[in-house]
Amino acid sequence: MYKTIIVLLIIGAITTNAYSQSEQDLAKKTQNPVADLISIPFQNNIDFNIGPNNRTRNTLNIQPVIPFKISDNWNVITRTIFPVVYQPDITQNSGGEFGLGDTTFTAFLSPRKDSGLIWGIGPALLLPTATDETLGTEKWGAGPSFVALITPNPWVMGFLASNVWSFAGESDREDVNLFTFQYFINYNLPSGWYLVSAPINTANWEADSSDRWTIPVGGGAGKVVKIGNLPINLQSQVFYNIEKPENGPEWQLRLQMQLLFPK
Repeated sequence: MYKTIIVLLIIGAITTNAYSQSEQDLAKKTQNPVADLISIPFQNNIDFNIGPNNRTRNTLNIQPVIPFKISDNWNVITRTIFPVVYQPDITQNSGGEFGLGDTTFTAFLSPRKDSGLIWGIGPALLLPTATDETLGTEKWGAGPSFVALITPNPWVMGFLASNVWSFAGESDREDVNLFTFQYFINYNLPSGWYLVSAPINTANWEADSSDRWTIPVGGGAGKVVKIGNLPINLQSQVFYNIEKPENGPEWQLRLQMQLLFPK
């Protein structure tokens, strides 16, 4: 997966073909979480220096985004995240568990017409689909989610926020009370290139105050390219955690390939 993404980034960087306005529009649409655009992002997150043995965790999030028109004025945009995880045993120098983690589903009700401020609101659901107890919570969870953004050319700026509480599941597992906040700042450049900073901040309200927050800073770049007739959004970002739990990762590399299916 890593080699494929790197090769595609190189292809996008050296291509000399002119891009039409449609590719420019696609670049901005990929930065809008509630855009009327079917897409399948493959987002690979590599977390480094976890625990006392400086282990590495890998999480591939497969997260199809499917919008539905429910009326002339409203859309519902669904996003399902299927994480494929390698979780190292942080107490050892080797060994770990590989498999599917817990699935997250969100659905945003969003106006179809752009009034300057784009927004969406809906539920976030946590589904205990992990193939091993070390890869998930063994809990069912639910809570609200909200997104808001503005698109003053050439910027796309906004945030996503959610909080999920567990309401059922294995009684001997810790309850889930997880806050997630992702701001995103995109600056669009010619030919489908853009600069981006989109760190995911989390707070585990069940943890001690000293182990509660993960706050990354960083960013990267991306580009919309075409492989044949298929538009693809390629992106890479690097983050350093200025605040983290005691055994949390120090930094993260994110590589993403997003298949786009414009109407």
